[in-house]
Amino acid sequence: MIRPVNYADAQQLLNIYNYYVINTDVTFDLEPTSLKAFQEKLHSITKDYPFIVYEENGEILGYAYAGKFRERPAYNSTLESTVYVKHNQHGKQIGSMLYAELLSQLKQTDCRVVLGVLTLPNEASVKLHEKFDFEKVGHLKEVGFKFNTWLDVGIFELKLA
Repeated sequence: MIRPVNYADAQQLLNIYNYYVINTDVTFDLEPTSLKAFQEKLHSITKDYPFIVYEENGEILGYAYAGKFRERPAYNSTLESTVYVKHNQHGKQIGSMLYAELLSQLKQTDCRVVLGVLTLPNEASVKLHEKFDFEKVGHLKEVGFKFNTWLDVGIFELKLA
């Protein structure tokens, strides 16, 4: 079931996220996020933007949200999307279901452009974005440093209007 997030979900969402912080380079956070910091982020995002979860038998298996791309007002109709699937739940199309719903909700807003900002290489995430007709519009080389490795970032764009 896909549903709106609620604050009681914070610990499960944090567990999903912190797995990626500790074990992967898909996020550039270097240290696990605290529950308080994650709750503050959740509150900040849900004030203005959609934040949804995929739940099965009371367990959250993934989540997706949109947020500001940049702070300056000229960017107000450009949002950055985020999708995370619990590390042991890949291959079940959870990310695709979440992305489809998130994009559907964004089409009901004044959002004009959605950006996916991805650590590269990341074949699964690239395929997910291409599935929804995102176009790769930028490649930033060696802009992040994690696990003693310089990492690239790809910028993928989807125009909604």
